[in-house]
Amino acid sequence: MHITTEPANQPEVLALIEQLDAHQKPLYPSESHHGIDVAALSQPNVIFAVARDSSGQAVACGAIVIEPAYGELKRMFTLPSHRGRGIARSLVQWLEAQSQARGCHLFMLETGYLQPEAIALYERLGYSPRGPFGPYTEDPHSVFMHRSIDGPIR
Repeated sequence: MHITTEPANQPEVLALIEQLDAHQKPLYPSESHHGIDVAALSQPNVIFAVARDSSGQAVACGAIVIEPAYGELKRMFTLPSHRGRGIARSLVQWLEAQSQARGCHLFMLETGYLQPEAIALYERLGYSPRGPFGPYTEDPHSVFMHRSIDGPIR
């Protein structure tokens, strides 16, 4: 597996994002969807990465949006056929390392409560529950989590 920063607007990568949306949209009401569009994934404060298998196929993607006080994980998705291989873990760790190189040491995320596999992954990576942050408000469909690389949680 190889992880690199790549544009999100490639057909193969757009297909991953479409599969993510197809999975999540039926689970939650529209007001509980907090994805960002492809144009936003191309902004200078966003690190968007793609994991490719040994044949070069895009099998996972994810992003960190770097805000002044934290980085937010977004658009994390691994093809169902490639889950359970540590790809998502590697992708999160890679994104965190790239963010740390830019001076970001606090990571946040919002995910849905009906995604226990994602929540378990984030817990294994050291993320813990917290309340809403940034633009989010309380939402019974959302799970908010954070992880600090160094120093106290803000």
